[in-house]
Amino acid sequence: MTALIASAPAASGRFALRVSAPVLLAPSCLLLTIFFALPMGVMIGLSFLDGRTLVPTLGNYERFFLDGLSLAGFVRTAIMSALVAAAVTFLGYPVAYFLARSQTRWRTVVFALALAPELAGVVLRTYGWLIILEDRGFINDALIHFGIVSTPLPLSKNLFAVVVGLTHVVLPFGILSLMTSIQGIDVNFERAAQMLGASRASVIRHIVLPLSVPGIVSSLLISFTMAASAYATPALLGGARFKVLATMISEQVLFYIDWPFASVMAIALLAMMLVASLIGIRWEARLKVRKSSRKGEVR
Repeated sequence: MTALIASAPAASGRFALRVSAPVLLAPSCLLLTIFFALPMGVMIGLSFLDGRTLVPTLGNYERFFLDGLSLAGFVRTAIMSALVAAAVTFLGYPVAYFLARSQTRWRTVVFALALAPELAGVVLRTYGWLIILEDRGFINDALIHFGIVSTPLPLSKNLFAVVVGLTHVVLPFGILSLMTSIQGIDVNFERAAQMLGASRASVIRHIVLPLSVPGIVSSLLISFTMAASAYATPALLGGARFKVLATMISEQVLFYIDWPFASVMAIALLAMMLVASLIGIRWEARLKVRKSSRKGEVR
């Protein structure tokens, strides 16, 4: 009798958990279905329709792969995003390490400066870089004034300007991702290595960097995806000559009214980001396997 009474609350608790789980997940699943799955399905369906007759066809995909402009925009987007991801991770790592380990009052100042760009809009920050980098901007005017150059340097309307602008936009997200990963590393590992005679550079190279690989991968993926999907910065700093997939999609929708071909470009952009994410996840998994195998050899 006692066993029956004791098992009743446990059974009712499991039943309540089974009943409440679908109820709790229903709003999120409904939102994802309406605002993500349904638009994605419509976009994929449009990509198989002719832009004029709306007849099912594969011509849009043939046009994308055979048209040199579309493939050039795809490659240009991939190169731009990779450069931004590398620049954000490289520049953000020292700042993230300082924020994760410093206990001085300067930590608050540096943290505020790192997040300060997010207080202004993307368009405002992009126009700021446009004023600095254009032919008659601050840098070129200063170089010409001091006699360093005689003609303005091509600092705007190209890949360099877009990478600089997007690095400024994405850098705070990379810093936060790296800082979170470094904070999860036990400080005693670094102290023990220094007590055994390792230099500060050796500690960072052999201890901090390998243990912060998840943060590095996260920073690379966040920076890559944000740069690949950016529109305002490439449109303003790149100009009409520097076209990436985001700006080309906008042109197809607004100027050419060719939604099916714009859907193909959007699918190509999504596939690029998914492949980059898959590569990052596989890379992190392989590093974890290597670490576990090394630990087994040591034991």
